[in-house]
Amino acid sequence: MKVLISVDMEGVSALVHPAEMNPERYDYARGRALMTAEANAVIAGVLDAEPTAEVRVADAHGPFRNLLPEELDRRARLVRGKPRPLGMLGGLEADTDALLLVGYHARAGVGPAVVAHTMNGDILDVRVAGRSLGEIGLNAAMAGALGVPVALLSGDDVACAELRALVPAAVTVPVKQALAGAAAIALHPAEARERLRHAAAEAVTRHGSVPPLTLPGPFAVEVDLANPATIDLATLVPGVSRTGTDGGRTVAFTTTDFPDAYRLILLLAQLCSIKSG
Repeated sequence: MKVLISVDMEGVSALVHPAEMNPERYDYARGRALMTAEANAVIAGVLDAEPTAEVRVADAHGPFRNLLPEELDRRARLVRGKPRPLGMLGGLEADTDALLLVGYHARAGVGPAVVAHTMNGDILDVRVAGRSLGEIGLNAAMAGALGVPVALLSGDDVACAELRALVPAAVTVPVKQALAGAAAIALHPAEARERLRHAAAEAVTRHGSVPPLTLPGPFAVEVDLANPATIDLATLVPGVSRTGTDGGRTVAFTTTDFPDAYRLILLLAQLCSIKSG
């Protein structure tokens, strides 16, 4: 069996504030440690159920260099660094049996949810065929395009509900109840890890009963961008244009292949980091 565990940070138990998630802020070391510990709990659960499984762990937060390599369960292989093919799903291949999303957060504009956003603060919304999708939906659809189901997600209660609306059969582990963008009622980290280990074992045991998320094409994609300079850059990409009668903040494109759509959304996210002038 082949399993990919994609690990973000905002949905880790007890973490509620960007200061705990940003490499330049004072409390980041605690965030890294808690993120690594939850990844290890999920690795252990996968291998409890499938001792011979091949497990890859994709560091999927910010710079993709957060998990502590020396502290990660040595039975797993770490996918680290950026840019890389498939972004948060680095290491995903068509023969992967199950995708597990750990420490994930709700999409931009949803609340109350802990540090809700979609890729970065400059992307206000992503819509595919009119349906708003955050990182959870986009990654689930990308995996689904390769025939891979999302068998598990952990995060706050809003993130868990977001996946259940897309993949009702998936196992979800709410490790905290969101109260606001930077506040939650959280499980003790040890309790969260215990639940994650049991849930991961359950998820891989019954992954065959979880259908991949497959969206029908062609894929009409709209992305709302906060920064006008990013919109100017985006329209330099072939096939991307401004949309709307007022020349507003939305860019759009259409493709027949969801992986192409996913990669273009990743590119738009990278363009957000380029400063004008």
